[in-house]
Amino acid sequence: MRVVFAPGRRLLSVIASAVVLLVLAGCGNSSIVGKWRMSGAENQTLWEFSSNGSVLVGEVRGRYKFGDQDRIKIQTPFSTTVYQAKISADQLVLQEPGGSKLEFTRIREAQR
Repeated sequence: MRVVFAPGRRLLSVIASAVVLLVLAGCGNSSIVGKWRMSGAENQTLWEFSSNGSVLVGEVRGRYKFGDQDRIKIQTPFSTTVYQAKISADQLVLQEPGGSKLEFTRIREAQR
């Protein structure tokens, strides 16, 4: 009887592992990682999001963390702000609840 249940246990183990990986992947938003420039002008401040949760806004270093409902908290030594984040391909929109909206375009690194 033990041999009959072994394949079922293996399948259950694989399914459980896949679910855990999907849940962990949903805790962050890797699509934000990279360099972003505010839309509108070439000399706008560059925002760079790293996969380790750090963010560089111009020359100011900070941390970011995704919460529920596509919210992102950005903390710098000068302020903490929570935005509603919308990411689609090369466009990023950060909007404060009931407030201003920041629009960005992804900067693609040149292929070498």
